Amino acid sequence: MLFSKFFIPTLREAPAEAEAISHILMLRAGYVRQLAAGLYIYLPLAWRIMNRIQKIIREEMDAIGAQEISMPGLHPADIWQKTGRWSDIGDEMFRLKDRGGRDMCLGMTHEEIITWLASMEIRSYRQLPQMWYQMQTKFRDEARPKSGILRTREFIMKDSYSFDRDEEGLAVSYQKHAEAYHKIYERCGLKFYQVQSDPGMMGGATAHEFMAPSPAGEDTIVLCKKCGYAANTELALSVPPPQRLKGNENPPSPPFVKGGDTPLPPLDRREITPPLEKGDVGGLLEEVSTPNKRTVTEVSAFLKADPSCFIKSLLLIGRDGPFLALVRGDQELHEKKLVKIIGEFRAAQKDEVKNILGVGAGFIGPHNNTLKKIADISLKEGIYISGANKEGFHTKGIKPNVHFEAEWHDIHVAKEGDMCAKCGAEIMLEKAIEIGNIFQLGTKYSQPLKAVFLDENGVEKPIIMGSYGIGPARIAAAAVEQNNDKDGIIWPQSIAPFDVEIIPLDMGDKEIQDTAEIIYSDLSGEGLEILMDDRDERPGIKFKDADLIGIPYQIIIGKKGLKEGIVELKSRRTKQAERVAPSAVVKRIKALYGNL
Repeated sequence: MLFSKFFIPTLREAPAEAEAISHILMLRAGYVRQLAAGLYIYLPLAWRIMNRIQKIIREEMDAIGAQEISMPGLHPADIWQKTGRWSDIGDEMFRLKDRGGRDMCLGMTHEEIITWLASMEIRSYRQLPQMWYQMQTKFRDEARPKSGILRTREFIMKDSYSFDRDEEGLAVSYQKHAEAYHKIYERCGLKFYQVQSDPGMMGGATAHEFMAPSPAGEDTIVLCKKCGYAANTELALSVPPPQRLKGNENPPSPPFVKGGDTPLPPLDRREITPPLEKGDVGGLLEEVSTPNKRTVTEVSAFLKADPSCFIKSLLLIGRDGPFLALVRGDQELHEKKLVKIIGEFRAAQKDEVKNILGVGAGFIGPHNNTLKKIADISLKEGIYISGANKEGFHTKGIKPNVHFEAEWHDIHVAKEGDMCAKCGAEIMLEKAIEIGNIFQLGTKYSQPLKAVFLDENGVEKPIIMGSYGIGPARIAAAAVEQNNDKDGIIWPQSIAPFDVEIIPLDMGDKEIQDTAEIIYSDLSGEGLEILMDDRDERPGIKFKDADLIGIPYQIIIGKKGLKEGIVELKSRRTKQAERVAPSAVVKRIKALYGNL
């Protein structure tokens, strides 16, 4: 392909709205253009990359026995209504009516449609297992489309679906897809992790995501380098470090005085013996005046106690009424984990806090009330400070299972400094881009859509399903995020738009032109995709554009080199150049690319 005939509208400067590296470079290098928020046009260079990625995906899906089909992007509402997702999914779904007034939607995923197909066609256990996949455009009305092609409202996805007789068959199909995904990402030149994830709106019991580490990632993953534990923070387990007790020792208190005539000490401390919720185990609590100090940050500074020695008591309203969620002062409540335990909930309003507990927010404690309590496991041991359930006061000396009882769960957000819940080593957190996911759906869709089969005994059973997605555009963007330098993109060889760029420094020179055309012809004859910069431009412009576009190898042909009987073969990644005889270029490129 000749540069002069190929549409490559490079830009010297990045548009102001671009922030992610992949967005900036794909705009500057002439790969994409934005039509509207979350809507992108893939220009010729980008479409070549998408085709190469899709080719790799197809090869690996075919290798595990999956069969390609194509389903409509426009769906009737009644199928989605049968599974409940028509009402469960909110504004992210594009909804419309056809000319007959029937409710329709643009498919954001195809579980309902593929299950309907299976319900029509699969009758017997002899037809199972099956694996079907497609490359299809999806639509999602993203509230905040951003980061270029990473978060869009229209995108291509490879989605595949498995149909099995039982859970054992599903486990096999699931593993086949996981292994295929590993091969796909390795072939695309990505660094990635397979992590445990929340099934979310997809449903099912088990799910994993494939995450490409990148500062542009919108997800955070928890990793343990020692045992290999990896999970999205949406469900990652961790063990917070021990309490930092320095400064939290209870200071000596004056003797407890009955009656109200004796002046209180300067900090207005008083010891109280609370009604305990468990047995008759005793323990002295100490009320401390904390005027206008409500947050952990404010109270810990005021009392000179570390935040790890506090209990955050959060009043929430669930389906069954108000309850307290308790987390350590240096931790944050993980709302999605809590939803899994207790169902949907909301934070209590200020007036609700006052009405239910008789005290303002900021002074709530887990003791001396009968509300249901769900506490993070990190609070099981230790002695804590929390609100005194009294305006302007906090209580010191609170002991779990002595001064309050609770249901114990992991409800905190894993963070740096925590330990691995499996092996105890310190975990690390990393930003990452989701590039694929796999779900064990079970019968979530087959039961409501009556996708059933007859087993060997003639008994009707629901088909056991799995769902598996990959975003080709996310692979492309992640590849740019992981492979770039100050000069531009550095494409992995397998998905680059071209394999080699030939850069003749002076197309007006017949010897240079003839050499370039011979090399171009010879390399093309070997099955390589070649871009030749035949433009009448200065060498500096050609070099800048070549580095920006990011084709893996550059062959530079100049007058001085030809006089010495050589051309330069330059690696875009290493920037190292070899001096190679024109007649030896093809052999050398073949060696660099291995089996073509």
